Amino acid sequence: DFGWYVLTAADPEEKKKKLNAELANGRLAMMAIIGMFYQDGLTGSAWGDWANYTESPLRAFEDETGVQPPVGFWDPLGLASSGNMADFSRRREVELKHGRVAMFATIGYILPEYWRFPGYLSKYLDIKFADVPNGLSAFSKVPAFGWLQIVGFAGIVEVNIYNEQVNNEPGNYGAGFLGLRSVGIMNTGITDPEARKKKLNAELANGRLAMMAIIGMFFQDGLTGSAWG
Repeated sequence: DFGWYVLTAADPEEKKKKLNAELANGRLAMMAIIGMFYQDGLTGSAWGDWANYTESPLRAFEDETGVQPPVGFWDPLGLASSGNMADFSRRREVELKHGRVAMFATIGYILPEYWRFPGYLSKYLDIKFADVPNGLSAFSKVPAFGWLQIVGFAGIVEVNIYNEQVNNEPGNYGAGFLGLRSVGIMNTGITDPEARKKKLNAELANGRLAMMAIIGMFFQDGLTGSAWG
């Protein structure tokens, strides 16, 4: 407070209102100037029209799955700036795998709040499924052999099922919907190109949301002892 009453005020309530407005506007301005710097570096102008920036290497990926409104092709760290398709495909495959795991993990965090398997997790150690707490606290309750089974199962799936792409398409391992083909349940998949593109975009969007959601659940669980705080 430098006594600049043009920016604040002598009245306490009016002063509080203007200081709150100053803080809010400052936060917005910090985001805005970073956006201007990024846009200027990308297009040569803070107000650059992406449609006119035809020489960008990012043009190689603007028609890829996952490029959706409102942000379009969003790469704030410039990881795809080289235009290397092999690097892009590798990152897309990793993104899809993480998104799929995160979607299952998010459901797995919610489901035990309402339903548990009946019976014993370990008869030998006298641990019932109902005895295992939800969330991060389960780490200390599940026996070591149980974790070995989980890691072993994940390894078998990774090595034997999700090990070869179909048509060099990231994330497509020929396993079908929810991997049902890998257990002998055959399905033809989605034959309509537009419907398939829509569902693949939905999978990516939901996977991205799930990755944010599960991280939020972990943080909340670690902070309060419950994912629902």
